[in-house]
Formats: sequence, structure tokens, C-alpha cells
Amino acid sequence: MAQPLTPKQKEVLRFIACSVSVQKMSPTIREIGRHFGFSSTGTVRDHLRALAAKGYLARARKKARAIELADAACGIPIIGRIAAGSPLEANENIEGFLRPEEAAPLADDVFALRVQGDSMSGAGIVDGDIVIVRRQKQARQGDIVVALVGGEATVKTLRKQGSRMWLVPHNKKYRPLSCSGSTVIAGKVISVVRRYV
Repeated sequence: MAQPLTPKQKEVLRFIACSVSVQKMSPTIREIGRHFGFSSTGTVRDHLRALAAKGYLARARKKARAIELADAACGIPIIGRIAAGSPLEANENIEGFLRPEEAAPLADDVFALRVQGDSMSGAGIVDGDIVIVRRQKQARQGDIVVALVGGEATVKTLRKQGSRMWLVPHNKKYRPLSCSGSTVIAGKVISVVRRYV
């Protein structure tokens, strides 16, 4: 089991994981330093050593791009928590990774969020579950979506009524949220993972 990361270590790991995902290769030490504004390569090496010690990275010797994601950092990134209740402040920080055998499909446009709250319990999504989300800006009537409401993230069912859209919970304790012009659909929930340990 990989150990918890500091906020800066999460940022560095996220940058490496995104580089591997988009460019199909790891960034160099200089590229990491330039991205974060580190004044020396020693600072980058310190972060890489810490990430390797915690089980997230491996170093391939005698290669220009010698940074490799370890098994602990392969799979779908869990990038934070999502409210199933009142919206939470949106915050994309990697909490960990789902291994490919835990969730499918594995794709560049897929991410995971840990559910906090019980507003979607009637749809079988409960506190502590992990929702697998495909990034998309459009959704259909009845889709379970991740939406940003005034910069805060929530998971709800999308309902359309004429020209109006609502984010509807599946728990009578909560009221539907009216979608305003500032509401943004961030993605569609395509799967739910529940761990019992």
C-alpha cells in the first residue's frame, strides 16, 4: 500500500501522470523543475526520491526520461472528493489510483472521485463509494453527472424540463438544484466502485 502524499508531492505526481498519459512519456527532471519553478534540479530529485520511497515512482537507470510510474500509480487517478449532498469546493488533488482490474474502461478521459454524502443513496451511490467519470460537457436526460455549481462540485441526476435543467438527488432529504448559467457539466458517471476493506 502506497503511503500518503504531501500536497506538493501530489502536484508533482499529477504532472508526471498527465505527461505520461498525454505525451506517452515521462517528463525530464528539467521539465518538472521548469513547470513548478524550482530553482534547482536537486529540489526535483528530492520530490522524486520521496515519491519513489512512498511507492508511486520507479527510476529506470541510464535513460534520459528515467521516471516511471510504479504499480501504485497506474490506473485511473482518484482526483478528490465529490459531494453527494451539498456541493463541495472543487479540488483536483490525486488521492490515489484505481488499478485497471478495479474499474474499466481505462482511458485518458476517465477519472475517479470519492463520494462524500448520501444524496444519491437511492441510486445506489453511497458515502465512500468511488465514481468513475468520463469527462464530457454535455449530458442527456437521466444521466448521473458530476457538475460544477458556482465552482463547487456535486454528483446528481440531470433532469430537463423545457428550457430548464435540474440536478436531482436520490434522497428525499435533499432538494433539486436549479442549473444556472454558471453550472458546468464536468462529466458523466459511468461506473461505481465500492471497497469493503
